[in-house]
Amino acid sequence: MISSSSNLAERFQTFGREAFRLEILDDYNVPSSAENLRAFLAGQPQPEDYNAGWVETVRAATQAGKRIYRVHIVSRPLTDYLRYELGWGYMKNMTGGEEFFILDITEKPNPLEGVPDFWLFDETSPVVMNYDDTGAFLGPDFPEAGRAADFVRYRDTALAHAEPFSEWWAKYGG
Repeated sequence: MISSSSNLAERFQTFGREAFRLEILDDYNVPSSAENLRAFLAGQPQPEDYNAGWVETVRAATQAGKRIYRVHIVSRPLTDYLRYELGWGYMKNMTGGEEFFILDITEKPNPLEGVPDFWLFDETSPVVMNYDDTGAFLGPDFPEAGRAADFVRYRDTALAHAEPFSEWWAKYGG
């Protein structure tokens, strides 16, 4: 497997139709988000420029007719981090056209037990996102193209069991 963060960044510039993400963690330990997380938990307003770079990446892709979407596997009650990610992150990213779905396993088994976090570009190019036990990002791995069908199956399973974020958030969110 190849492991290079720059190859991951390139994929967001070069994918042709769609980029799908499966998120499985309750806490992504992103040091650059610590200050925003504290502000969120303190009830402060979201900064105007929050997530601006990603929103512009998403907007450029969606305006070009591409799709960026993700499913997050969660169970309630949500961690502080998930309340922040969904309440600030997802809401902000939707302004650029990103789509979100929630697979809530609070009262049912996880249909994707053991499946890693990943991005899947154009159904042909999976990128496994590796994290340590604290949620700190360790780097991406690029499985062989022959494994893409496995990740398409994971995506399809996730979507079959998930519901649109807006509907889920109206029932359980902030």
